[in-house]
Amino acid sequence: MEDQLIDSLRDLFGSSVTITAKCPVSGGDINNAFALTLSDGRKVFLKENANASEDFFAAEAKGLEALGASGVLAVPRVLAKGSRKDSLFLLLSYIREGARKKDFFYDFGRRLALLHKADTAAFTGGSRFGFSSDNYIGASRQINTLTDSWTDFFRQYRLKPQVESAWGYFDSSAKKKIGSLLERLDKRLEEPQYPSLLHGDLWSGNYMVTEDGEPALIDPAVYVGNREADLAMTQLFGGYPDAFYAGYADEAGIPYGYNERCELYNLYHMLNHLNLFGRAYLHGVQSIINKFA
Repeated sequence: MEDQLIDSLRDLFGSSVTITAKCPVSGGDINNAFALTLSDGRKVFLKENANASEDFFAAEAKGLEALGASGVLAVPRVLAKGSRKDSLFLLLSYIREGARKKDFFYDFGRRLALLHKADTAAFTGGSRFGFSSDNYIGASRQINTLTDSWTDFFRQYRLKPQVESAWGYFDSSAKKKIGSLLERLDKRLEEPQYPSLLHGDLWSGNYMVTEDGEPALIDPAVYVGNREADLAMTQLFGGYPDAFYAGYADEAGIPYGYNERCELYNLYHMLNHLNLFGRAYLHGVQSIINKFA
């Protein structure tokens, strides 16, 4: 197969450019990642995946571009995407890391709130929720069918596909509780005051600190939804410092009752981890189901 990576680098940086170093970068479970040093001294960031669907990196690129369009938070710039040997690749600008500036997390929270308040019409074609195309949450396909009801969207295109994939893990009692939870979801969730562009996978491993000490977002699973879903994900797998939520609250407020709904939003991610990584996540999933059913 033609090596489109080399062609892309030459298109971007000149016909004489070569790769002089390729250093692995840790942190992801799905892709192989590398920092490439080029013969002209530049660095670029490369993701490769030999097992991904054809649209996998195209979906990530579209998400990064959507997040970047607001100008509120830094994201890597998409340079190229294509195939090389037996893998797909995504080539991104290289974010040089630095030390957090003073009030980093407060500012990060404030900027996320600004992202959530930004206009979303360009991504939903007149509907309230969803996205212009499907994408991925980790290695799982994420359905983004345009929908006008947030509760319907979260039921049909977030919880139901994950529940169906995980169905074999549950006994008859759990299956009954899941059915009750899905049926009564409108009693638990609320329609948001305004739709928000969400990062979609905003756990603490999906931000970076730029060399200027400011926050940058990576590895998105974007869609337009209820901002509570993004906030909930920030509290899963370690969470963010209190200053982050103070900055968010000062800019946009925290919706009343959010703390009671937080775990329900994270059921989506816990189910996804159950489907991707196995039984270690089953107890956590069952705990949330028992609480809300």
